[in-house]
Amino acid sequence: MSMELPIPAALMPRHVAIIMDGNGRWAKAHGMPRAWGHRQGVVALEPIISLCGAWGIEALTLFAFSTENWARPKDEVAQLMGLIVEFFNKKIDELDQKGVCIRMLGDLAGVPQVQRETARQAMERTKNNAGLKLNIALNYGGRQEIVRAAQRLAAKCASGEMTPEDIGETAFEGELYTSGLPMVDLLIRTSGEERLSNFLLYQCAYAEFVFVKENWPDFSPAVFAAALDAYARRDRRFGKV
Repeated sequence: MSMELPIPAALMPRHVAIIMDGNGRWAKAHGMPRAWGHRQGVVALEPIISLCGAWGIEALTLFAFSTENWARPKDEVAQLMGLIVEFFNKKIDELDQKGVCIRMLGDLAGVPQVQRETARQAMERTKNNAGLKLNIALNYGGRQEIVRAAQRLAAKCASGEMTPEDIGETAFEGELYTSGLPMVDLLIRTSGEERLSNFLLYQCAYAEFVFVKENWPDFSPAVFAAALDAYARRDRRFGKV
């Protein structure tokens, strides 16, 4: 795994978000159960986290489990939840040593207790780390996040803490799960699908989208480097000429 920068440092995105799609399709193509695909997806994730840190990417946000994923078969949901605990149990020491700061995005109150406590312990242990900001969207929905932010601002107005006129982009962004993080520069989705699926709707306002054909378990460092190269070639105007 080459740590050499694939693009000039000045063109590197500050915040990369990834929709890790296609684990089930990958497993089916290999004649294996969907659970095996999810497990291989975790394996594919490890070098990507390392490269983000090595390449100076400030934040990496991963779509691990959406608010809609509860509708999947119960055994698959259980397997996904089990992998979350397994990942942290195996990798928390290494991530902490590398200075990775972990943040969970989403409604943790709706997650089973074991997963909730595992996530909270990971956040507490790494909260002061100054390296890569690794954000894991768990029981996350973009619309739910926006509604939650509006409710929190409305409560502050009702209590007299602020007035409606005080509400601007800065105040609104401060109530999002991503408070304090830069907006998304690059969103990558694997497996050839081309939609957001309720992921970081506010934060992707000016993100560049790169859709790759590979299923997530085949998302190699080379594919990641190619996605970064595609991003670096874009002319980002932010609504200007």
